Amino acid sequence: MLLIDTNVISEGRKGRRADAGVMAFWGDVARAQTPLFVSAITIGELRRGIALIRHRGDQQQAGVLESWLAQVISDFSDRVLPLDADGAQLWGRLRVPQGHNAIDKQIAATALLHGLTLVTLNTADFAGTGVPLLNPFSGS
Repeated sequence: MLLIDTNVISEGRKGRRADAGVMAFWGDVARAQTPLFVSAITIGELRRGIALIRHRGDQQQAGVLESWLAQVISDFSDRVLPLDADGAQLWGRLRVPQGHNAIDKQIAATALLHGLTLVTLNTADFAGTGVPLLNPFSGS
């Protein structure tokens, strides 16, 4: 079972322009019917990205991304994992002694609590957390 990080979800929406390794990953997990999850933190990161685009004045692109985010939420409707009290406590422990990458440590805590492998480009951001990692990006 896999927890999909924000950069892998975002890369997948690029279609033909997406990284070949990521597209192969999406095909492989679909064929194998691998259970996939996302963190509520990822939904928040995607929402923030849309808000930034809207704030910059690109209403058209923000609208496109709004529709895409709605589809992501629908696709993962029963597989969006919250950061609950247990996750928050684990997150607090993961931040010591290395307090950087706070949001990534929330995602790591979620993966650890649910026994999931985290699929991400940013493996260095999760180093030392103990979460199993998978980087599907080509050349990584």
